[in-house]
Amino acid sequence: MVAVVELSEGPGVGAAYAKAALGVLRRGGTTLPDVELVHRGVTVARTHLARYDRVCGLRLTDTLPATYPHILAFPLAMRLMSAADFPLPMIGLVHVTNRITVHRPIDAGERLDLTVRAVDLREHPRGRQFDMLAVASVGGDEVWRGVSTYLRKEAAPRHAAGSAPRAELAPAPVTPEPASSGAAVWRLPARTGTDYAAVSGDRNPIHTTRLGAKLFGFPRPIAHGMWTKARCLAALEGRLPAAYTVEVAFKQPILLPSTVRFTSAPTTTGRDFAVASKRPHLTGSITAG
Repeated sequence: MVAVVELSEGPGVGAAYAKAALGVLRRGGTTLPDVELVHRGVTVARTHLARYDRVCGLRLTDTLPATYPHILAFPLAMRLMSAADFPLPMIGLVHVTNRITVHRPIDAGERLDLTVRAVDLREHPRGRQFDMLAVASVGGDEVWRGVSTYLRKEAAPRHAAGSAPRAELAPAPVTPEPASSGAAVWRLPARTGTDYAAVSGDRNPIHTTRLGAKLFGFPRPIAHGMWTKARCLAALEGRLPAAYTVEVAFKQPILLPSTVRFTSAPTTTGRDFAVASKRPHLTGSITAG
């Protein structure tokens, strides 16, 4: 049975990162905690929304961008992942895919009830992965849903003679780079990571410091995947339906500073889009309804 934990205020992200650093050597468990965190009556500060819109290249409106509820729910996800009973160390988790469903436009003046829980811990050819499920509701009606899939890379276990090897699961379906009906070149400054960290609360050092990036094998900081997704939706403003699902796969990281190419094209069900340079960084699709 799921244990529901009601929070009277949003948990601090900084404290979660500190706990995660202490738990980096945590031994892996086999089950996710059966806990759902709930934060009711969440309000949006329009000044913060405007800062977020500017950082992500979005228009300044009172309608929440599809990616904005993600940052409202992010502190809850951080609290779950940094807890002592979480089976995977949070430091080193890789955000591999993200799917958001907008059931209807959300006005900045609406009060949101947020719920977050981790589900479906499963094996992957490169380790183990799970989904972080976040839901935003207004008056008991779900208006937004986000599913972030995280991967923990692990060495494949050795198998005794005659035992079955780890199942080689097919990777999640990925949208190829579209035959573009529209393209743009984005020049991303070095401050892209720190600017987004300041407005999103996601201060993972791989995005904000050269030292933090080098500790995880990157020569310099990398862009947040959710910033890239938000920037893609900004490029498509005016062509998005009122209700839709937008799904992306995060490919190779974008080193900062960098110059990348955005492409998009309509499909029979919506639109495909991608961000690439000499290698793919993100592929995505939008489906109406």
